[in-house]
Amino acid sequence: MKTSFYTFLKQLTVVLLLAVSSLTVSAQKDSIQDILKRAPAVVTDSTLNMDAIYNRPFLTVAKTPVAVGGYLKANSFYSSEDGLSEGLSFQARRLTVFMSSSIGKRLNFLTEIEFEEGGKEIAIEFAARDLAINPAFNFRGGIIMNSIGAFNQNHDGPKWEFIERPDVGVNLLPVTWSNAGFGIFGKMHKGNWVFGYELYATNGFDGGIIDNEDNRTSLAATKDNEERFEESSNGQPMFTGKIAIKNRKVGEIGLSYMGGYLQCFHA
Repeated sequence: MKTSFYTFLKQLTVVLLLAVSSLTVSAQKDSIQDILKRAPAVVTDSTLNMDAIYNRPFLTVAKTPVAVGGYLKANSFYSSEDGLSEGLSFQARRLTVFMSSSIGKRLNFLTEIEFEEGGKEIAIEFAARDLAINPAFNFRGGIIMNSIGAFNQNHDGPKWEFIERPDVGVNLLPVTWSNAGFGIFGKMHKGNWVFGYELYATNGFDGGIIDNEDNRTSLAATKDNEERFEESSNGQPMFTGKIAIKNRKVGEIGLSYMGGYLQCFHA
C-alpha cells in the first residue's frame, strides 16, 4: 500500500519523538544497555513458515510493550553489453522497518513498512492486529500478507541473505503480495507433528491479471492495483488459504490456495 512520503515522514517523526521521550525518562534510572535490549528471532522445531511474520529480530525499549526492528538490502554491480560497459554502480534496493506492540493480553499488532529504491516507493506490506483466542484458533484483520506459496510470508531479510527474489516470486506469484481483509489461523501439536492453517477473505482480483503490459495472464500484475486496499474491484472477496504439516525431525510441507472472481468491464 503506497502513501505520501511526506505524510509517512511526519508519522514516523512522531513515533521517534515519543520513543526518544520514553528513553529520556527511563535513562534517568537505568543505563542505555538496560533500556535497549535485543529480542532475537526464535526458531524452534515447532516453527512453521506461517510464523515468519512475527519471527523477526527486534529491539525492545525498557519494559514497554513496543518493539522495533529492520534491515537494509544493498548491493553493487558491474555491467557490460556488447563490449560496452557502464562501469560500477551501487544500489539501495530496499529498507524495511517493522514495529510490533502487545496491546493487551490477547491483542498483538505488527506492521512492516518497506522503502524501495531509495524511497521512490513506500509500501505497507503488513499491518494487522491479531486476537489470540487459542493456539488452534485466532483472528487476524488489517493489511494481511496473503498465504500463497512459501516465500510471500517468509521473504527477504534477515532470513535470506541474497538480494534478488526468486523468479517464481517475481514472475509467477505476486511477492510480496498483501491485501486488506480478515481471517483465522492456528497451530496444533501432537508428538513430533505440527499442523498449521490459515484462511483469509480479502478484496478481490482486478482486470490487471489479464490486461497488463506483458499481454498474458499474470498474477504478479495485480500488485499494481493500489485500490485493492480501499475497495474490491468486483464486489466479491478473494480467498487465500494454507495448510501445513511439519515433522520435527524431517521438515515442513504445505499446500496453499488463492482464488476468486475476475470481472472486467469494457466501454
